[in-house]
Amino acid sequence: MIDPAPIDLQDASLDAASGFYGDLDPSEILLEYAPLIEPPYLVAGVGLAIGVLCGLTFARLVQDRLEGWKQDRLALLPLGTASTTVPYIGVVIGVTLFIGGSLQVFGFSSGAALLVSFVLSIGTAGALWAQLERLMTQVENGTFSAVDFDNFDQFF
Repeated sequence: MIDPAPIDLQDASLDAASGFYGDLDPSEILLEYAPLIEPPYLVAGVGLAIGVLCGLTFARLVQDRLEGWKQDRLALLPLGTASTTVPYIGVVIGVTLFIGGSLQVFGFSSGAALLVSFVLSIGTAGALWAQLERLMTQVENGTFSAVDFDNFDQFF
């Protein structure tokens, strides 16, 4: 069976001369046959699903820990136990895939998109983890006050 897809620009020029493709030029005809090797929409969707599910799990675990502290004065720290770290890593992986897939939709190569999204995810996740531990320490020590989002000095 003969593949009807043009394999080079010369074949695409012959197809353009046939008039079958209307007013498309040869390079646009080749784009019509461009294979989708990696579906970025699927990567972004799976990343979003992983991030949301792991995020809800992590939020529930932190909420349960705060409830236990409020009722029975159970320890809030260390926060880095396996039960809280695994969902948090899942959030980082999900966000990495979501951002990476979204960047691929806009034309970034898969390697560059995943590298950029991984660096963004790790940086943000590290800052959020440090802030969460700082807030938990304040709650345990009794020095917790309402968070003022207008004053960003308290976050750093």
